[in-house]
Amino acid sequence: MLKKFLFPVLSILFAFIAGFSLLHSGLPPTHDGEYHVIRFFEFDKMLRSGTLYPRWAPDLNFGFGVPLFTYVYPLPSYVASLFHGLGFSFIDAFKLNMFAATLVGGLFFFLFARKNLGNWGGLVSSVFYTFSPYHFVDIYIRGSVGEVWALAFFPAFFWSGTKMFEKRGERFVLLTGVFLALIVFSHNILALMFFPFALSYLVFLFIKSKEKHFAARRIIISLVLGIGLSAIFFVPALLETKFVKGLEVYDVSQYFPQVFQLIFPSWGAGIFGGSDPNQMSVQIGITNLVAVFTAFFVWLFLFLKRKKETGILLFFLIWFILIFFLMLPVSLFIWQKVPLMNYFQFPWRFLSLEILIASFLSGSLLKIWNKWWIAAVLIFLAVILTIGYSKPAYYLERSDNYYTTRPNFIDGTNSIGNVFNTKWANLFEKRENQKIVFDGAVKNQKIQPTHYEFSISSSQNQTAIVNAAYFPGWKVFIDKNEVKISPSELGLITFPISSGNHAVEVQLGETNIQTIAKLISFISLLIILGLFFRLPASVKR
Repeated sequence: MLKKFLFPVLSILFAFIAGFSLLHSGLPPTHDGEYHVIRFFEFDKMLRSGTLYPRWAPDLNFGFGVPLFTYVYPLPSYVASLFHGLGFSFIDAFKLNMFAATLVGGLFFFLFARKNLGNWGGLVSSVFYTFSPYHFVDIYIRGSVGEVWALAFFPAFFWSGTKMFEKRGERFVLLTGVFLALIVFSHNILALMFFPFALSYLVFLFIKSKEKHFAARRIIISLVLGIGLSAIFFVPALLETKFVKGLEVYDVSQYFPQVFQLIFPSWGAGIFGGSDPNQMSVQIGITNLVAVFTAFFVWLFLFLKRKKETGILLFFLIWFILIFFLMLPVSLFIWQKVPLMNYFQFPWRFLSLEILIASFLSGSLLKIWNKWWIAAVLIFLAVILTIGYSKPAYYLERSDNYYTTRPNFIDGTNSIGNVFNTKWANLFEKRENQKIVFDGAVKNQKIQPTHYEFSISSSQNQTAIVNAAYFPGWKVFIDKNEVKISPSELGLITFPISSGNHAVEVQLGETNIQTIAKLISFISLLIILGLFFRLPASVKR
C-alpha cells in the first residue's frame, strides 16, 4: 500500500517545491500576469451576472466592451473564479492557477511515464518535466497561465490515451476526449500545436495493438468527443476572427532561436528577440539535453537486445529531432508552406513539446539499471541545476483594485495593440456616463453587464445610440419587438425609435455560429455522460 502511493506523492511533492514561490504574497512581474488579473475580474463579473459561458468583457474598451472571451481560452478564468469564490483575490487566483497546474502536471507525468518506465523512471521523468527551464519561463517570466495548464494536461492525455488501449480501457476513451477538450480550453494555440503529436502517438499505439478494430474505434470516439466538447470555444474563435481587429498572424521569421540559444543555459525577464541582453531564455535545459543524448544509447542497447521498449523510445527520439529542426531558422520554408503553422506565432513555442519529450526520455536509463540511487542522482541534478529559476526576481505588493480601477489597465482591450477590438470600432477616447443617447427622457434604467433596460420618452422619430461596441449577437427590442440595429461611425450600436413612450431592452445574445458550437458541445457532453453511466461498474472502478 505504501509503495502504491509513495511515488505519486513524491511527484506531487517535487511539483510543490517547483511552485512554492507562487504562494508568496504579491504578484510576480510577468509578461502576461497583469492582463490575466483584469481578464479574471471581467470573466467573474459576467459569471456573477448569470452568464455561464462569458464572451464579453463589459468594462474594457472605455466601458464600450469587447468580445474578449470569444477568442481567449476560458479554463484559467473558470479556475480563477472558483478561487475568488473561496475568498482569494484575483492576483492570488492567478498564482494559484499556475500552482495547481504545476501539481496536476507533475502527477500526470508520473502516471504516464510509469506505464513505460516503471515507478523510478516515472518519478525521474516527472521531476525533469516539472523542473524544465521552459516550464519555469512559462510560470515566472511569461506568466502564461493558459500554457501552464496545457502543460499539465498534455501528460494527462498521454496517460489516459495509453490506458484506453488496455483490455478494460473503456472509461479512458471518454477521459481521453475530456483531456483533449481541457487542453483546448487551456490554450487553443498549444492545442493546435499538440494535436499532430498526440495523434501520432495514438497511431503508434494503434500499430502496436493486437485488436486493431477496437483500437481504431476507441481512437475515433475519443477524438470526436474531445473536439465536440471543446467546440463551444474553438469554433467561434476560428470562424469569427473576421469580426475583430488585430488578430493578424505574427511574422514568425522574427522569432526563431539560434542553436546556441536552445542549448546553452541563459536567463532573463525580457521579451525574446532582438538585441536585448535580458531577453527570456529559450534553452531546452542541460539535464534534458543530456537525457535525450543518453536515451539514444539506451535505445541502441535495447535494440541490440531486441527488447520491446525500443519502439516508444525511438518514437520520442524522432519527434525530438523533428521539433528541434522546426525551431530553427532553416525550417522557415515549412512554416511558410504548411497551413495554420503561422498561428503558432513563435517557433520557440515548440519548447512546450520538446520538454515533454525530453522529460519522458530522461527516465529511460532506469530501463537498464533500475536502481533507486540512479534515480536519486538524476533527480538531484534536475533540481539543483534549475531550482534557481523557480522564483521571480521580486513581487509587486498590490491589490486587485490597483488594476481594476486604473485607466491604463481597464480602458484598453486588455491586449497589446488593442487586439480583439471589433472591426467596426474606432479608437475610443473616454468613458460615457449614459448607456443610451437620444433626444428625450430616460426613466427606470437597469444596467447589467450585457443586458440593459430603459423606459424612454421620445418627442420625435430619431436614431438612438447605445454606448456599447457593435458586434453580431447584440439585439434591441422596443416594446418587446425586435428592431434592426447597425453600427455607428464610431462602431457603436444604433437603432431607430419613433416618437412616444417605449420600453427598450438591449441584450447580447449569440451568433448563429456560437449557437451551433454550443449545441455541439452540449450534445458531446451528454454522450460522454451517457456512455459513462452505461459502463459496467467493474469498468468504472
